[in-house]
Amino acid sequence: MSNEIKKIDLIKNMAVFRDFRWSSSVRDGGNNIAEFKKINIFYGRNYSGKTTLSRILRALETGSISDKYRSPEFQLSFDGGSNATQSSLSNHGQVVRVFNEDFVKDNLRFIVDDEQTINSFAILGEDNTKLEEEIEKHEAELGSEEDKSGLLGELFGAEEKFKESRKAYDEKSSELEKKLSDKANKSGTGIKHNKFFGDATYNVPKIKKDIAVVTEDTYSPLSTEQVGKFHDLLREEPKPNIPESSLFNLQYTAIATKANELIGKKIQASDPIQELLNDAALAAWVRTGRSHHHGKKDKCAFCGSDLPQDLWEKLDKHFNQDSEELRQALEALLGSIERERSRVPNLLKIKNSDFYSSFTADLDSLTDQLSTLSKSYSESLVSIKEQIEKRRDDIFTPLEFKTTDSVEKDLNAIRDSYEELRNGSNEFTASLSASQSDARAALRLYEVYTFVTNIKYEDEFAAIEALHKVIFNAEEVRNAAKEKVDVKREKIAELKAQLKDESKGADRVNDYLNNFFGHQSLSLEAIEETPGNASSGYRFEVTRNDEKAFHLSEGECSLIAFCYFMAKLEDIETKGNQPIIWIDDPICSLDANHIFFVYSLINAEIVKPEQYEDGGEIKERDRFKQLFISTHNLDFLKYLKRLPGALNKNKSQYFILTRTDQESNITLMPRYLKEYVTEFNFLFHQIYKCANANIESCENYDYYYNFGNNARKFLEAFLYYKYPNAVEKDDKLARFFGGDALAVSLTDRINNEYSHLEGIFERSVQPIDVPEMRTVAKFILRKIQEKDPDQYTALLQSVDEPDALTDIGDL
Repeated sequence: MSNEIKKIDLIKNMAVFRDFRWSSSVRDGGNNIAEFKKINIFYGRNYSGKTTLSRILRALETGSISDKYRSPEFQLSFDGGSNATQSSLSNHGQVVRVFNEDFVKDNLRFIVDDEQTINSFAILGEDNTKLEEEIEKHEAELGSEEDKSGLLGELFGAEEKFKESRKAYDEKSSELEKKLSDKANKSGTGIKHNKFFGDATYNVPKIKKDIAVVTEDTYSPLSTEQVGKFHDLLREEPKPNIPESSLFNLQYTAIATKANELIGKKIQASDPIQELLNDAALAAWVRTGRSHHHGKKDKCAFCGSDLPQDLWEKLDKHFNQDSEELRQALEALLGSIERERSRVPNLLKIKNSDFYSSFTADLDSLTDQLSTLSKSYSESLVSIKEQIEKRRDDIFTPLEFKTTDSVEKDLNAIRDSYEELRNGSNEFTASLSASQSDARAALRLYEVYTFVTNIKYEDEFAAIEALHKVIFNAEEVRNAAKEKVDVKREKIAELKAQLKDESKGADRVNDYLNNFFGHQSLSLEAIEETPGNASSGYRFEVTRNDEKAFHLSEGECSLIAFCYFMAKLEDIETKGNQPIIWIDDPICSLDANHIFFVYSLINAEIVKPEQYEDGGEIKERDRFKQLFISTHNLDFLKYLKRLPGALNKNKSQYFILTRTDQESNITLMPRYLKEYVTEFNFLFHQIYKCANANIESCENYDYYYNFGNNARKFLEAFLYYKYPNAVEKDDKLARFFGGDALAVSLTDRINNEYSHLEGIFERSVQPIDVPEMRTVAKFILRKIQEKDPDQYTALLQSVDEPDALTDIGDL
């Protein structure tokens, strides 16, 4: 719940920060992303971006950012998971206090115009014992977040429970969401990729809609048989229309009726021959022989005897016209029967391939019935045929027609059923697309139903709902606790408002000026705007020896500004609220003594815990939530290391700002600078990196760009201590390089031309000569090694670098 700042995720279009990304720049030796700690120290030379960083924090304090930036962007992350950007400056909920040049301009306008005054502020007054006791009582009830006591402790506990319940809910929800996502669109197994479901845009929202359907009581899951049918349906391709069968026109009734008529018909011969009447076979033989002899032979073809003259007359009288007509009718009917029988196999050609698979079972049943009935139908026709042949062979003897069981009606029923299936199949062709769409939907829902059954979705959902209720209850408890804290803080603020005394603000500034810096003559005076009117307010004025001060030095302005800031941390809006504090380079224009006193003031009034009484027991609590200090001064950096917790890696973090050309970057401070705090080691390391950098890599550009200044400053210090004697026209470079004219010439040229542009401005628009830089860097390292190998080794060890002589080679 502390909501400390973790990191500045990005900075774009803000002065020297063009496109800074924390995650790619601020990493430790294990390549892990580093984060801010309780105490954070920044070191950077002037114009490296320290003030720009402070302006980002001040934007969180004031709620606005300078309109001088064009399209600025930044984002800060807090450890509670929230963040702040240029678009959300007032939602972080933290008390932020920033000391930088903007703070000075806004509150101490006399620094730029000595006719202006200083903004007043109120701190707790005196002689209000009863009110102070009541405030202490309420503050004790408010408690401390660090100690987890009082209302703040309750709020902390409620917040932790809320976070835990939120985490449990999120984890459970994410687990279920992952299952839904995989089932919906995981490559290879997801519904999205199953051709039977035919939905290439299937996703999590869609599977949630399907789950809502299959979990309803009205949903009935498919049977295995239904699943198979739907799969068969989806394999179907549109079929052509099946034409109506034109052969199915049964003649059984007509044949039977005609047969009944002819078989029972009575006829008589004109002059019958009794012997032929008595022997039907003989009559048939004679009738056949008649056709072979009449008009053709005079002798019997069988026995060779002459045929009697009256034979043909006798036979014509026996085989008269009626009998011949009946015989012809019977023969014609026999022909009809044979034709009908020949049609039977082709009455109905059932081809399953013409139909959709869903019709197969009915078609198979019809085929079986048709086969049986066709056989019966043919047998019935044979029975009629046999009766007709019997009458034909005994033409003058009427017979009683014996009817057989007719299957004509059943066959017609088969034909009607087939027509229904045929029409159904044809209609199915027209609706196939819609039917397949319905089948896909049914199969998809069944797939979802099976899925939710297997993962016990309802149990999972019920568990998530239960966790959501836990969150709701935890949130209510947290909000109630927060409301109590807010009410208590409002009460404390109300009581403090009754205590506030603006005149005491000036006194606190004077305490700091006098006690820490020893400025007895310089002070801040609180002047009541309308004397005697307590509601009129005060203004502050700088005095020297009890008179208004003019023409303050830069050092005096810096001291007053910083003391004013420190005193303002005691105002009623800040004191007790554990602010996030950013102090930007507070030692400008101060001498060494004053630098130490600034450090002492920060240590005593900010870092050192505040003591308070709780139930008769003296306890301590932090005055601040998080502290950021930036500086360009190595002496001040050295003092800052003495702050309590400054060397505790769990409580402190050190950063360095480096500027290359017009762009700055933030990285973790090198160990040698953090531990030794000397620019001499830093400059040596820059020369070492230049000597060993890869020329082809653009990442090493800053080593070459800054080499001129780095080499000049390093050699000035190194040669001063190596050759401290003052000799007229002493060329220390020549002495150092041992008469190597090339080394002297190159070094002198680079030191002068690349560290100063005055007189050779054209150098600023020409490319940097990287090989020359690298060569001079190697000259310097080689000479140090030759002249003082012990110091050379010690310098390498101080910057954690290996012996580079093998890389330097012969120059």
